[in-house]
Amino acid sequence: MTADDRSLIRHTGRAFFPIAFVARLPFAMMVVGVLTLVVSVTGSVGLGGLTSAAVGVGVVIAGPVIGDAVDRFGQRRVLVPLGIANGLLLGLFPLVVTVSDSPGPVLAVAAAIGLSAPQAAAMSRSRLMGIIRLRLRVEQQPRTLSRVMSYESAADETAFVIGPFLVGILAAAFAPWAPIAIAAALSLVFVTAFALHPSGRIAAAARASGQSEERAPMSQLLRARVLVLVAATFGVGLFFGATLTSLTAFAQTAGDGVEAGLLYGLMGIGSAVLALAVALLPTRFALRHRWLVFAVVLAVSAAGYAASTSLSAVVVMLLLMGLGVGPTLVTLFSIAGYRSPIGRSATTMTLLGSALTLAQALASAVTGAIAESGDVRLAMMLPTAAGVLVLVLGLVNLRLERRERSAPRPARSDGAEVDITGAEREIPAPSRR
Repeated sequence: MTADDRSLIRHTGRAFFPIAFVARLPFAMMVVGVLTLVVSVTGSVGLGGLTSAAVGVGVVIAGPVIGDAVDRFGQRRVLVPLGIANGLLLGLFPLVVTVSDSPGPVLAVAAAIGLSAPQAAAMSRSRLMGIIRLRLRVEQQPRTLSRVMSYESAADETAFVIGPFLVGILAAAFAPWAPIAIAAALSLVFVTAFALHPSGRIAAAARASGQSEERAPMSQLLRARVLVLVAATFGVGLFFGATLTSLTAFAQTAGDGVEAGLLYGLMGIGSAVLALAVALLPTRFALRHRWLVFAVVLAVSAAGYAASTSLSAVVVMLLLMGLGVGPTLVTLFSIAGYRSPIGRSATTMTLLGSALTLAQALASAVTGAIAESGDVRLAMMLPTAAGVLVLVLGLVNLRLERRERSAPRPARSDGAEVDITGAEREIPAPSRR
């Protein structure tokens, strides 16, 4: 378990990254796939939104519990049964929607899908953070961690784009149940492969040898510096859910609702590209400032989306919205990587992931109810409110940073002093004699 000069990818192996990416697709396809299937079978956008909300409620209830269990027992022992259970429930869902005469069973299975969601993205971040801290030399850690957070957030954003895009393509080309069936297969195969990947042995070996980090109390997760990130990620989730559902309603007025997934994918073109490009931004462009700048882009473009009356205008605004939402998500998870309490990285990441999914589902339910009442224009205004919320929280974060920079900075157990901006500088490690 000694550190060496090898790069991170030498420690993980090249197969880790594609496996980890595909393993997060079922999570990205759940809310959209459930919404598309229910709307297609029942014709009710309102019920589709409620079903998506049930998925989100299950995710937010189980997310912190799963994160804490992983921090205690390791990813392999937790993710293998979750991946199998989630895949089976996803496979069962189309049958329940088709044969059920009431919404009760549909909502119950949807909630169970959320409860069993493995959240591979949060687990990938946590695993890589553990490898960096255990296997890389101290002088390598800050830069590698920054790049990993950028990559992981870009991968998340790409998955959240590809997921809805796949849902739209599969639903249009085959049947509305096809995306859920594919998500079930991916969960069974790739989540299990991710859980059993050899990279997961490093953290297990660290626990066995007694070299794992001490675990901060859960109360550290309730500090303002963490909660502001959870709230902002919740705002991004509201944006995702309100945009998708209002777009579904808009597409229904113009044709077939399954086209919403294809239109939604347009937002991800600029989003994914710019999210990947965030790693190239200069370090002097501080994370707190990135949050504000890209949140402004998000809010302004969402206002343009709300004012759009034609399909061409909606397409243009979706492309512009992607330029704001991708980098914002990258920034939030990058800051979270630095602010995670000691030994609570998996819990922190699942909190943010749960907030994202819950907000997406709740926004889908509210937006669906508004659209169902016939007020599609009002539904299209909700993403603007979400964008403004993310911007306001960015200002709150700025105030928190100024307050904490004036206070003494805590030192990490590995000898790095961390401030709230996410910058690290090496300080002498305490004597072990």
